Amino acid sequence: MTAPRQAPHWDAQLQRRLARGEETALGELYDQLSPLVHGLAGRILADQAAAEQLTREVFAHLWTHPEAFDPGQGSLRSWLGALTHRRAVDRLRLDRGTPEETSPGAAQPAVVEEAIRAAATAAHVQYVVATLPDPLRETIAETYYDGRTYQETARRLGISEQAAKQRMRLGLQLLATELAEGPGLPGPAAAPGAAADRSAP
Repeated sequence: MTAPRQAPHWDAQLQRRLARGEETALGELYDQLSPLVHGLAGRILADQAAAEQLTREVFAHLWTHPEAFDPGQGSLRSWLGALTHRRAVDRLRLDRGTPEETSPGAAQPAVVEEAIRAAATAAHVQYVVATLPDPLRETIAETYYDGRTYQETARRLGISEQAAKQRMRLGLQLLATELAEGPGLPGPAAAPGAAADRSAP
């Protein structure tokens, strides 16, 4: 189920409630956004147990460090996505940065890093698409992911071809905006602030 796109004041209000230690605020946030966080972690890590653990860590971090989120810098959904993205990538690098890398036939570090980046980028795109309004998300899924033409998409969704094109254009614009404001992908040395995140639960 897609989480609703929340208004900025909801994010700010929730941040204040978390800062006051209101457990109900954490419960509301978890109900709303944990499926997205878990989905992103799962797509990057390809391990459901690890994704569940990382999801718990991300929400535990926000619970213990609510001041780390600044509503003036973007949405809580985007912030959680960036934190999940960074921690999942760090975990992949840690898991794959083992001595076996240097054994005969093992993948070279540059190849491993490229694979990590590709998986993380694809997962982040899917995370953003999942948060788009249903009409835009459905149109992108039908046209882009399923490889259908505008005519086929319009017929399947019961809309005009022009409406399908408009939804696709708007959806891609929103996607591009979200990705431009997103976490990026820090290098192996980790981005500024990552060390502080890793000190949290």
